[in-house]
Amino acid sequence: MSSKNLFPPLNEQMDLIKRGTVEIIPEDELVQKIKKSIETGKKLNIKLGCDPTRPDLHLGHSVVLRKLAQFQSLGHQAILIIGDFTAMIGDPSGRNSTRPPLTFEETRENAKSYIEQAAKILDKEKTKIVFNSDWLSKMSFEDVIKLSSKYTVARMLERDDFTKRYKTGVPISMHEILYPLAQAMDSVAIESDVELGGTDQKFNLLVGRDIQREYGVEPQVIITMPLLVGTDGTEKMSKSYDNYIGISDTPQDIFGKTLSIPDNLIYNYYELATDISNEELSQIKSDLENPEVNPRNTKRSL
Repeated sequence: MSSKNLFPPLNEQMDLIKRGTVEIIPEDELVQKIKKSIETGKKLNIKLGCDPTRPDLHLGHSVVLRKLAQFQSLGHQAILIIGDFTAMIGDPSGRNSTRPPLTFEETRENAKSYIEQAAKILDKEKTKIVFNSDWLSKMSFEDVIKLSSKYTVARMLERDDFTKRYKTGVPISMHEILYPLAQAMDSVAIESDVELGGTDQKFNLLVGRDIQREYGVEPQVIITMPLLVGTDGTEKMSKSYDNYIGISDTPQDIFGKTLSIPDNLIYNYYELATDISNEELSQIKSDLENPEVNPRNTKRSL
């Protein structure tokens, strides 16, 4: 088998990659990366970082995990970065206050169950699982100062959550400013070609592109996925809002909670949380627009 046959054709890859995505930045670079991988037979490194701040995952987390699994099905290298080091800092994304840091032992304990749950979506044998403490804990203070010199305070304060906190006088700690830089070093360490994340991670992922350039690594393309709305139909899915469907919930609970979602979310859940084909997806859309079709039946199938 020649290297050119290792991967599906470009248009087939792009169709699957684009499904359910919010943004691909920049899309033309992704096209070039895929073309090159088809020509050389070299897999792209697809990065997904997760901080094990809580031990359990829900369908909201599954949206980016599924996108990683799709890249895996296209023949690329899925790399799951367990942020055992960054979880000790606490990701400020979307926060209007400082997140309490965890101990290293807590992050490692949570990571175990994360990996078990992620394996329900990813092919564990083909997934490269790495811990960012492997490189971040080895950085000296001199390394951290050099890294900090590559980004400006003004640019860091451009991120929404920092801007809001700065304007309202809510404290921003120095360690939170270092968080996006630490996450960016993950992209440098694994030479990430594509990084996935929710829309709330866009700023962090873009910092990764900039820092890779500074360290002489080809910058990653970033793909953002929508935040899945929870069963209440208003807030993003979260344990804090008690509107979640857990990956490890019992089948009965998953069925019951799915039936409880508002009808306007049915299409969304099919698109982001299932593997049905785009043709079937179009059929669901027309069924939902047809007043003669009972949405409850579409929900039961979901």
